Amino acid sequence: MRPLFDRLRPLLVAAALLGVPLAAQADALAALQAFVRDARTGSAEFTQTVTTPDGSRRRTSSGTFEFSRPNRFRFSYTAPFEQLIVADGQRLWVYDPDLNQVISRKQSSALSATPAALLAGAQIERDFKLSAEPARDGLEWVKAVPKQADGGFESLRIGFRNGELAAVDITDSLGQRSLLQFRELKLNRPLPADRWVFTVPKGADVIQP
Repeated sequence: MRPLFDRLRPLLVAAALLGVPLAAQADALAALQAFVRDARTGSAEFTQTVTTPDGSRRRTSSGTFEFSRPNRFRFSYTAPFEQLIVADGQRLWVYDPDLNQVISRKQSSALSATPAALLAGAQIERDFKLSAEPARDGLEWVKAVPKQADGGFESLRIGFRNGELAAVDITDSLGQRSLLQFRELKLNRPLPADRWVFTVPKGADVIQP
């Protein structure tokens, strides 16, 4: 099993970067700034593809994602296996139904060393070196390199289509690539407060590292 927070990194990035659509004429840097500044709530379907550094192996998973700023989000994996990740503003909960196991950490410590710090409203320019990249795959891209190399990331690229977030492409410090692609993105709509509440299932083991 992959280390927990290696698996979480792409998801936390996605949580940090979802935002609101802009006019098609807006450049990718302006779109990214607006995403971080203006998004209040959102939901999307996602597909995550993880590729080994040499490109020889791939694994794909999918599910749904919801967020409410600041500091609340919910990832629900549905395939190829179930897993639930909930951030309630204070703690980050990860539930594996097959193992009936819950891992819980203080949210501030879990997110502090990752680009998900953007979720709490950090200034992009303070934490990342940003640059526009050439369009590819029908998307406009921004490259973001963390100024502090303690979050396990080499770089991440954020792709926009017509001003709307479409993909996050992450390369970690070991050269592994994680590509998240979003569909049916719905923004700034009311979401029930109970989406950010996690109740430990009966009989589950709880681990608090």
